[in-house]
Amino acid sequence: MIIDTAMIMAAGLGTRMRPLTNDRPKPLVEVAGKTLLGHCLEQMEIADIKNIVINVHYRAEMVEQYMAHVPEFANIYISDEREKLLETGGGLIKAQPHLGDKPFFCLNSDNIWTNGAQNALLKLASSWDDAKMDALLLLVPKENAYCHKGPGDFFLGDDDIIIRRGDKDSAPYIFTGIQIISHRLLRDAPKGAFSTNILWNRGIKEGRIYGTLHDAKWFDIGTPEAIPVAEEMLSFENSDE
Repeated sequence: MIIDTAMIMAAGLGTRMRPLTNDRPKPLVEVAGKTLLGHCLEQMEIADIKNIVINVHYRAEMVEQYMAHVPEFANIYISDEREKLLETGGGLIKAQPHLGDKPFFCLNSDNIWTNGAQNALLKLASSWDDAKMDALLLLVPKENAYCHKGPGDFFLGDDDIIIRRGDKDSAPYIFTGIQIISHRLLRDAPKGAFSTNILWNRGIKEGRIYGTLHDAKWFDIGTPEAIPVAEEMLSFENSDE
């Protein structure tokens, strides 16, 4: 299946990134000479994404202005959450009319990744099985996750079905913020603001949430301290090419 539509989650307040977000939204913070949004869009162009939906809330006009000048490799749709921030799940539901009727990528705007043998989005798409999946999450082993201090999010069970960490002290894999979603996942969703975790929980019980592993580096750009770490490693990576 060709997946050519993506949603970028860009409506958050960016509180952990202050003071850099005092005068701009987090997606427009620069890392290695390029905005976080710019890094994301570069990967989408490689993956031949034709339709991009982006939600906006904090300093929404700045994101709109930025997206208005994106090179025209894709159609851009703004999902406006100025009146109320809807969290990840509510944001997906509000944006759904722009997302077509086929599976689509969903990406957080505050991560950067390098690619292994294949662009990560194309690799994720090649693992999609529409008959059995409602969501496919791109996971990274903890040793390849940089600037991330969490104990890990998931285990992978038989056939790569997702298993939450639960009450265990740690888990080997971290969610990168990148996934493919079927509209089946969004059925019977709550009203208003809610987390995608609510939909995942149902999908996990049904055995329809899967994971696949990223085979290169991933950077969690959630705080100002993460930026120089990522820049140094990206510089080293580029010098080896």
